[in-house]
Amino acid sequence: MSSPSATLTLWAASWLAGDSAPDDVIDALHQWAPMHLVGSADAETALATDLEWPGVQDGAAPILLRIVRRSVETPGGLRLVLPAPGDVRGLPAGSEFARAALDAGEGVIVGEPGQPGIGLVPTVEGPDVLRWTVHSIGAVPEITEHTGLGEAEYSMREAIRDAADALLQLSSVQTGRADGDPRRRIAEALDDRAHHRYPDSIPTRALRILDSADQVAAILSVAEDDSPTEAPSASSAAAREELLRPLWSAVRTARVAAVSASARDAHRA
Repeated sequence: MSSPSATLTLWAASWLAGDSAPDDVIDALHQWAPMHLVGSADAETALATDLEWPGVQDGAAPILLRIVRRSVETPGGLRLVLPAPGDVRGLPAGSEFARAALDAGEGVIVGEPGQPGIGLVPTVEGPDVLRWTVHSIGAVPEITEHTGLGEAEYSMREAIRDAADALLQLSSVQTGRADGDPRRRIAEALDDRAHHRYPDSIPTRALRILDSADQVAAILSVAEDDSPTEAPSASSAAAREELLRPLWSAVRTARVAAVSASARDAHRA
């Protein structure tokens, strides 16, 4: 699993579809941190969601499920967003949620398109603590882009090859790293994600896409870490960014596509 937001989206969708129990969702979230806090972004949202204001509450996972249940009736009303600078697809423009999700690089939209909704953004609050901030969304944005699973799977096959080529290209510069073979570091990054499990109801093809996206992300992370011992020039830094940016974009697109398809399938079931 790539992020707490992906975990919440997939497991809450499975729960809404009747394929998972509330404890399954809670256990999955606790793989990210033993303590989850939840707080409102403002007093109005706190009043609408029955949260304390000001401050945060412990035991966030059951509270998040309550908020989800009150905001949507079907798994299709859950949407993962993975924004990045220059890529704000799926965010409600100009909203506080959009700014918070962009800062965090992730978030969950809860609600039906065109209707008022809720946005959830996780951030690391401290050692072993994850905080979820609840935002009001005036109108959930319509889905303007749709990436099918076939397209996403093909793009990940291409991205695995391109990411490996990028790693070789960037590693051709002497890095001076003392932590060994890039292949070992990629395997370690993948092992770190392996203890996060998926709902049994997730489509096989979506699972393959998510696994491939994790492989690409692990390769890209190692490529980014393989920096020269001396500060790179502006031109070399720009070249590195130009090389890796489209691959990171492909990873985000594939992850959102796989998670969205899983929620839609749960909805139809």
